[in-house]
Amino acid sequence: MSAPLSPDRLRGAVAIVTGASRGVGKGVALGLAEAGATVYVTGRTTADSITNSTAPGGLPGSIEQTAEEVRALGGVGIAICCDHASDEQVAALFARVHAEQGRLDLLVNNAFAIPEGRIAGPFWELPVAQWDLMHRVGLRSHYVAAVHAAQIMVPARRGLIVNVSSFGAKIYAISVAYGVGKAGVDRMSRDMARELRPHNVAAVSLWPGIVRTERLLREPERLGFDPTHGESPTLSGRAVAALAADPQVLTRSGEALVVAELAVTYDFTDLDGTRPASLRRA
Repeated sequence: MSAPLSPDRLRGAVAIVTGASRGVGKGVALGLAEAGATVYVTGRTTADSITNSTAPGGLPGSIEQTAEEVRALGGVGIAICCDHASDEQVAALFARVHAEQGRLDLLVNNAFAIPEGRIAGPFWELPVAQWDLMHRVGLRSHYVAAVHAAQIMVPARRGLIVNVSSFGAKIYAISVAYGVGKAGVDRMSRDMARELRPHNVAAVSLWPGIVRTERLLREPERLGFDPTHGESPTLSGRAVAALAADPQVLTRSGEALVVAELAVTYDFTDLDGTRPASLRRA
């Protein structure tokens, strides 16, 4: 049996989840919805872009669809189109959320750009532009969003910033550019946590396992992972919801936290009632 948090644990809390039209971002939005949060869902893929056949890679999902599913699960879902490569659009996003809600309790930095074409292989055989893309929408975009979030959270003396990273921060995965970007995310979380701690704001990195995203299910060979025994995206959402509801989350600030291990700590399961093993032990 599926075991999320109590449906009212995050009632009234306001969250921004970036890159939430599909994949881990969508799963995080849905996990927060189960706990009753108000979730601003951001990304580039809108219902119109799908109609006009401009959705990245032709993958299913849109920010409006995610927001609708958030509402169906008992949360408040609000879709905002935002290209996280644009500092101006990001600034406008946070200004709107602050104007509408007067608070921000949680930022989940998930937006990430996967280049077209071959992405795995020796670094000297891959385009240098892949480094720029994955670090701009990933590492840099996380930093920019966190700047705006902190400007709201620090005066309020509350908040949590979750930067989605991966085991690629510690082990070789996909490519040099990918691994360096994820290692940078973890270092950024650690150093942000140091500066935010005196203001009662926490920052952590989150390591999902092998997640059955729409892209991985369609392109397992290209991404180099077998989705057969992977986690659902919602498991990451339940992990974030548990952290956001934990009054002692500041004690974990600066850490890189594994989703499967958080499932044990906070006693929740995946959608099918299972609790996957941590890849750290594997």
